[in-house]
Amino acid sequence: MNILRDFILEEEGAAAAEYALILAIIGSAIAVAAVLLGTNIGQAITDAATCVANPTAANC
Repeated sequence: MNILRDFILEEEGAAAAEYALILAIIGSAIAVAAVLLGTNIGQAITDAATCVANPTAANC
């Protein structure tokens, strides 16, 4: 019974869980930023290719 009580009162596991949660949030933010930047970079390359192929295009 003392083992169960000690396990419940132990606080070191909570710190590890908090670090894991923070890591998951930061990882998710990095993934979202990479997707958004990838889309924007792809569009910029497409725009540049359009200007090279047709210099009189509207956005050049």
